Amino acid sequence: MLLFKYIFKELYHTFKTKAARQFLRLLWQYGDAPRHTQTEVHFEKYTFLVPDCLSFVWQFKEIFVDDFYAFATSSKHPVVFDCGANVGVSVAYFKQKHPNARVVAFEADLRIGQILQQNIKNNRIEGVEIVNKAVWIDDQGVMFGSEAADSSSIFSTAASNRVPSVRLRDLLLREETIDFLKIDIEGAEMSVLADCRDALAHVQHIFVEFHAYIGHPQALAEVVQVLQNAGFRYYIDTNQHRSAPFMNHRYRQNDVMDLQLNIYGYRQ
Repeated sequence: MLLFKYIFKELYHTFKTKAARQFLRLLWQYGDAPRHTQTEVHFEKYTFLVPDCLSFVWQFKEIFVDDFYAFATSSKHPVVFDCGANVGVSVAYFKQKHPNARVVAFEADLRIGQILQQNIKNNRIEGVEIVNKAVWIDDQGVMFGSEAADSSSIFSTAASNRVPSVRLRDLLLREETIDFLKIDIEGAEMSVLADCRDALAHVQHIFVEFHAYIGHPQALAEVVQVLQNAGFRYYIDTNQHRSAPFMNHRYRQNDVMDLQLNIYGYRQ
């Protein structure tokens, strides 16, 4: 019967892997914890400090269960640029999958960057360079609003301060090959990718978490055009799946952002 096939298929996917089962444990253990409270969490072989348990739990699902950042490479020492590393869950994933990788982890939020450094040090994760600066189009600094969890951005409604920045284009051009470039920088991706349009030829895989903020141009076409001109094949996915989108114009009842997409670029 189709109903039972559907039900058991969903149950199978929920329990089929060790990471999926661990996600259920983390959801049970931390899902109802007070929001925006710094907490010590345990996952895989790591012990991390996180500023918000619920944000961490969903990061774990996307990264370790759904394998958002999985990529294959023949390089013995792959280079990973993690733009928007947050507290380091993605860094732990990259180093677990590719132990000999050199990971450069960028984090704009100064407070979150300190937690990132502490997590990497306490868990003895080697081969990681932490840059506690915003990825941007120059090195003159940028106005940045710090939120309580993982939504800090240049579009934040929180009080903004100028934070140090680095020009990503310059750093990309210094590398012979970049095996994986992750860009999760909460809206700054539009400006940064436009500035890097001539510096992506040696990037093998690129992940862009695209954000569109209410009152600002969506600019998805410009982002896709940059990837297409750089020679990437691309795939676009979303975790929104909101029903009645002509009626429901909000992303999870968000009053600041109305669209979030995951864009995967790869070479064939």
